[in-house]
Amino acid sequence: MRYLNIIAVCLVTCILVTRCNNQEKGNDQLTHAVQEDPAAIVTKEETAREEITDDCGYIVHIGEMAPDFMIKYVDGRSEKLSDLKDKLVMIQFTASWCGVCRKEMPYIERDIWQKHKNNPHFALIGIDLKEDKETTAKFAEHMKISYPLTLDTDGSRFGLFTAQGAGVTRNIILDKEGKIVLLTRLFEMEEFNEMVAFIDHYLETEF
Repeated sequence: MRYLNIIAVCLVTCILVTRCNNQEKGNDQLTHAVQEDPAAIVTKEETAREEITDDCGYIVHIGEMAPDFMIKYVDGRSEKLSDLKDKLVMIQFTASWCGVCRKEMPYIERDIWQKHKNNPHFALIGIDLKEDKETTAKFAEHMKISYPLTLDTDGSRFGLFTAQGAGVTRNIILDKEGKIVLLTRLFEMEEFNEMVAFIDHYLETEF
C-alpha cells in the first residue's frame, strides 16, 4: 500500500508542477478582487513581484522535511508545526486581499475541513500572510470558515517555503513523518479535486 501512495504522490506532483505555469497568468488576475477595505487591494506592482519559476516560487521540494515553525493562533495559543507529527497536515497560505484565496477557501472548508475535522490523524492550518490579528479574525469571520486561521504578521513562516515576492494562495501537504508530499499554487478545480482525493486516500490507508 505504501508503494501505491508513493506512485500517487509522484503522479499528482507531475500534474501540479505542469499546471503551475499555465495557471499563473490567468489566476493571478483574481488577486485584484476588491473587498470592503480599499487599502487591502493588491496592486499591479505587488503582483508583478512574484517570481514565476518551474517550482511555482517554492524553495522547498517534494520529499523534504518541512521547515519547523511556531504556529500562532488568534486566541494567543501557540504550538510548533513539529508537534503535529504523526498527522497528515495541510498548510494553507492565504491573505484577505487575495481574490484566488477567497475563491478557494469555501471549498477547503466544505470538501476538506468539514469532512475530516474530527479525524485525530488530520490537521488543517490556515496561515494569513502579513496581516494583524484583527484583520485575520475579521477575514475568517467574513469567509465563514471554521478551520483555524493563524498569524504570520511578518511573513517569516511563508518565507520558509517560498522565494521572496512569491504569492498566495498555496497549499502544502505533509505526511505523518513531516515530509512534504504535495505542493499547490493558485486554484483550479481539477487540481483541487486531486488534492482532496489524495487526502482522502492517505487518511484511509495510512492510519
